[in-house]
Amino acid sequence: MFYFSVNEDTSINSGFWNPIESIIMRITAFICLALWLTTFSALAQDNSAESKRLAPTPPMGWMTWNFFADNINEKDIREMADAMVASGMVEAGYNYIFIDDGWQGGRDNRNNIIADPKKFPSGIKALAEYVHSKGMKLGIYSDAAQLTCAGYTASLGFEEQDAKTFASWDIDYLKYDYCFAPKDSATAVERYTKMSQALRKSGRDIVFGICEWGQRKPWYWAAEAGGQLWRTTYDVRDKWKNLSTEENAEGILDILDINAELHEYAGPGRWNDADMLVVGLYGKPGPSGDMGGVGMNDTEYQSQMSLWSIMASPLIATNDIRNMNEATKRILLNKEVIAVNQDALGKQAERKVHDGTWDVFVKPLQNGEVAVAILNRGDQAKNYSIDWAKLGLSGKYEVRDLWAHKSAGKGKGWKGRVQSHETKLFRLKKI
Repeated sequence: MFYFSVNEDTSINSGFWNPIESIIMRITAFICLALWLTTFSALAQDNSAESKRLAPTPPMGWMTWNFFADNINEKDIREMADAMVASGMVEAGYNYIFIDDGWQGGRDNRNNIIADPKKFPSGIKALAEYVHSKGMKLGIYSDAAQLTCAGYTASLGFEEQDAKTFASWDIDYLKYDYCFAPKDSATAVERYTKMSQALRKSGRDIVFGICEWGQRKPWYWAAEAGGQLWRTTYDVRDKWKNLSTEENAEGILDILDINAELHEYAGPGRWNDADMLVVGLYGKPGPSGDMGGVGMNDTEYQSQMSLWSIMASPLIATNDIRNMNEATKRILLNKEVIAVNQDALGKQAERKVHDGTWDVFVKPLQNGEVAVAILNRGDQAKNYSIDWAKLGLSGKYEVRDLWAHKSAGKGKGWKGRVQSHETKLFRLKKI
């Protein structure tokens, strides 16, 4: 058999088939592949253990972006931290303050990334100390390119240096965006892996949030790349549904329908991030108000809270915590609903019914109970009845309404009236 081989000086020579050489080459290739798979498997297992420790339940907190965009400063963030404590948000579990895009002031003469001295005259480390003193953690933002989405200094090529800087500031979380980056998946995996490794070398525990908007299907690779959570969609807008053909204009239902199909990829330390809560924004101009984000009513905001909770998505508020009305407080501070989101079993609910008008989600809980969400997607209030057996739940259950904070009956099913765009959220205990 005639073949071509490449010798040491890379020129191509002709020759004849050598069976011993062929066997050696195949064995060598097999060994290399086995070593690579072993290394990758060990890295994945190591990442999994680390991620479960860093984010055993979905992160909760408040983020600057939807309310302030990039017009942020330390005074406003300190006020929000104070309000988080005074309002009961911290007690309810919202224990992060996230600084989004716009904090950057370029790099110094040693190429260290710095905060804008006009916005943050005391520096990020002092702000972290203040936030920590309130019983919370501090998150920060960067991008896997040369510029961030809002055009500020980003971290491509400075991953280890920036990770060390973030650690020296006592940062607890990094949201890592992907504006101005290539469209392929391989580059994304490479860039996110590089930053996650830099964070691990930094000497500080820093949760890593991957934010490439779901376009490269991060649920397949983000955990192995070192992320503890990953965005599954473009940014959420303050509206019920996208009625346009525009990209990056998703409302609550649009994001729900994407995230609902990804339940098998979620678990402790690996969360499908459906993006921020828009509860209490009421159509505020700005990022969430773009692309037709005209605002929603309180029933719809309550539905977002219910659905994000049962899907085990991070619960990241973005409204003005300093000035919340009673409806917003009632939605964000419902500890029974939050308990479903933060359940230690870490299961994302599976959608069992999806017929155009009704969605029904089922989420098993650590103590053997079950959370069930019933959403009326329609524009009219309707009656609904369901047998629990159709959801795979045999026997009789005691049903607790987590929004009414009272029993919704006992038996093998439930029937009742559901308002337009309302989500009933129940906790079922077998009897």
